[in-house]
Amino acid sequence: MSRKLLSDILSALLVFLFIYTGMSKLLDYHTFRRQLGQSPFITLYAPVIVWALPLGEIIIAGLLLYTRTRLMGFYLSFFLLSLFTFYLVAMLRLSYFIPCSCGGVLQHLSWNAHIVFNIVFVILSTIGVLLHAKQQSAQPAN
Repeated sequence: MSRKLLSDILSALLVFLFIYTGMSKLLDYHTFRRQLGQSPFITLYAPVIVWALPLGEIIIAGLLLYTRTRLMGFYLSFFLLSLFTFYLVAMLRLSYFIPCSCGGVLQHLSWNAHIVFNIVFVILSTIGVLLHAKQQSAQPAN
């Protein structure tokens, strides 16, 4: 499999993930807002996060669609998914109540399964960064 094809596949998987989760949060806005308001550590920032997170996910998906912005999309995917994963681990270790503010079918995963799911996508994002960075460095300068 060529590096470009693998980069395209990884990008498509992340685009699907971010469009799905971002749209799920926006379509079920009231539930998402309520759950964020109950969420440990971020209650104060919930009014901003309730809009910034789903819009950020959709913007990242858009960046991943275009070759010129794909590397930035992979970096942002890595950052956001790593942040989600650390937040989940912190909540599991430090909080007695953990509301699920996940979008769509992801809300049906156990917390451990959700962490594994996130780690898989962090790894896919990392591979995307490495592949796309290597592709860009191999291209002749204009």
